[in-house]
Amino acid sequence: MRRILILPLILIMAGCSAETGGDDDPIRIGQIVSLTGNYSPLGTENQKSVALAVEKINAAGGIGGRTIELTVRDDKSLPDQSVVAFNELRSDSDAIIGSPFSNSALATLPSVDREEIPYLSLTPADEQINPIHPYVFVVPATSATYAEAALQYFQASKISTVAVAFDTKSSYAVAGAKGLRDKASQYGVTVEPVEEFQTTATEFGAVFTHVRASDAQALMFWGTGAPGVAFTKQYAASGLDIPLVLTGSQASRLFLEPAGPAAEGATIASSVGVVGPYLPAGELKTAVDELTTAFEAKYGYPPPQFAQDGYSGVKLLAAAIEKAGGTDRAKVRDALESLTLTTPNGTYSYSATNHSGLTTEFISINTIEGGTFVPTEFSKDAFR
Repeated sequence: MRRILILPLILIMAGCSAETGGDDDPIRIGQIVSLTGNYSPLGTENQKSVALAVEKINAAGGIGGRTIELTVRDDKSLPDQSVVAFNELRSDSDAIIGSPFSNSALATLPSVDREEIPYLSLTPADEQINPIHPYVFVVPATSATYAEAALQYFQASKISTVAVAFDTKSSYAVAGAKGLRDKASQYGVTVEPVEEFQTTATEFGAVFTHVRASDAQALMFWGTGAPGVAFTKQYAASGLDIPLVLTGSQASRLFLEPAGPAAEGATIASSVGVVGPYLPAGELKTAVDELTTAFEAKYGYPPPQFAQDGYSGVKLLAAAIEKAGGTDRAKVRDALESLTLTTPNGTYSYSATNHSGLTTEFISINTIEGGTFVPTEFSKDAFR
């Protein structure tokens, strides 16, 4: 009888050790990222910055004396492959940093809920946190937050009618267009016409024809990847003379370089970290400069939006593990829900009812000048 009672106790203790990690065990972080396929331009920048953040933390002695062990899996820009990657990582990871592709992240959430493992998502789709999934936290500002920041800019610029074109196959874009329409009236803005396209679209002439026949004073594009470049080039040749407004998915040299001169003068929303040189001295600029200095030294160019997200994700997770005193999943989740932290993306204030953390205060509305992002006077005033 005594042997029967003791054996389960040993197994339970072994299970606890595997879950929380010993004092000398590495902290195991898995990363699901799009390294191939349509969203690889986002994923490669995510992966570079995640690896850089891990490298810096380990060089400084780790977290509580424990180094981070990073394991990366490619979701190939496919939702089902994100689920496969999660299943490969779940048993050997203390936490997971999720895909930049919104559809991949959403496909993985049921598995996250079931496994109850801290999951920091690098995509801004609102459905991840509305309703709340207990272990899911979003790193970029959500699509709805970007939409509201754009509406604040439109109101300040006395733009009252805005056309919108969005990718119906992207959860990020669908949420952004919905957020724009849902809150437009609060800012005295009418959204029309509303134009739909799909990720595979290469020709947007019909969109421009409809906008030209409308009363729109600006056109906002919601999409990711190749469509953004094609849309911008065709817009420049369309003869339309109203502002083109793009989102954080285009806040990267991976958009600027292929779009070339066609992007000049476009308006683009981004994380404040993308325009770090224009920020006033303070905690936020210090956080941005930390990433920018290290990233430029290693890769030779400024960190784009997606690098801001990856680096911020690691910083948030590291702070939560330190606050939790270890890698117990429930304790790390609780630590995230009470965490306030300034990163290159801004100051996060997560709570039990808010797993998005960022507000419009940390989104900059910029123009593209000479192939670089320059804050508008609207955002410069906000910085001041």
